[in-house]
Amino acid sequence: MWSAGPAPKRPAPHVFRPGFSLRPGMRVGLFGGSFNPAHEGHSHVAETARERLGLDKVIWLVSPQNPLKSSRETAPLAERMAGATARARGPGMIVTDVETQLGSQYTIDTVRTLKARFPGVKFVWIMGADSLASFHRWRGWTQIMREVPVAVVSRPWIALKSRFSPAARRFSRFRIPASDARRIAGSDPPAWAFLTAPLNFQSSTALRERMRRTDA
Repeated sequence: MWSAGPAPKRPAPHVFRPGFSLRPGMRVGLFGGSFNPAHEGHSHVAETARERLGLDKVIWLVSPQNPLKSSRETAPLAERMAGATARARGPGMIVTDVETQLGSQYTIDTVRTLKARFPGVKFVWIMGADSLASFHRWRGWTQIMREVPVAVVSRPWIALKSRFSPAARRFSRFRIPASDARRIAGSDPPAWAFLTAPLNFQSSTALRERMRRTDA
């Protein structure tokens, strides 16, 4: 989703075959990340968004490499795909390496390609509150907000900081009350909602540190 380097040629939307099918009118969440490794906190975000927004599907977009992190910290794609698949439980969950297939460098490229490939599908970008706090560092973040509605799910320790982040302030007048979250998939962007839910305290950073101590 964020990989650096020259952009490979991407297939045209009409010839792109992602390995899953979507029908016009479906409400579909796009949940991107390194998932390095996937954990229950990710499951919590995906399930909360699916239930609160009334989504038909949630697509876990396992990214090739995040340039904001060292490649030495990132497990192989196959390992991260397997971990995400194990955590993506429940109806309507799809795990894909479509960004690797596309050669997508950035989220904005992925979003535009999927919109072109599946016209009529009501996409929503899903993120945890920790991602909202640093969202302004993403390439084309303002364009993402104008391409698809965004749902932010609360995460431990970061909820207050994320609500006062540059992205939250920039698009404050487009925020939809959490009580109306089910209408966000049908809203014209920019539109976003902040969803509070019982917090899950797992994080990828803590899990990697635990694995390093175990291997030492």
